[in-house]
Amino acid sequence: MSLFEHSVVFRFDNEVDYSSGGVVSKQVMKNEKGNVSLFAFDKGEGLSEHTAPFDALIQVIEGEAVIIIGGNPHTVTAGESIIMPANIPHGLKATQSFKMILTMIRA
Repeated sequence: MSLFEHSVVFRFDNEVDYSSGGVVSKQVMKNEKGNVSLFAFDKGEGLSEHTAPFDALIQVIEGEAVIIIGGNPHTVTAGESIIMPANIPHGLKATQSFKMILTMIRA
């Protein structure tokens, strides 16, 4: 993962490309209070169910995915966001090629 340059204008959708059959991620910002990462998932790819000790915000910038939080599926598309609460199992699967921004803020 690489950090983005400060004081440079960019578009999230142009900063990460899809990889056939894969997941690509780039770290945008990181410090002791949290981090922001950019992801691109090819259709059918995802993240297996896991938990995190901090709340996490997903902002969808392209495509569509199903995000499961605490066993409940949520379909999200470009322009939509969802908060995944700390310590609740969650995972996702791209139903089409999908790009998202993930923001995690530590307590």
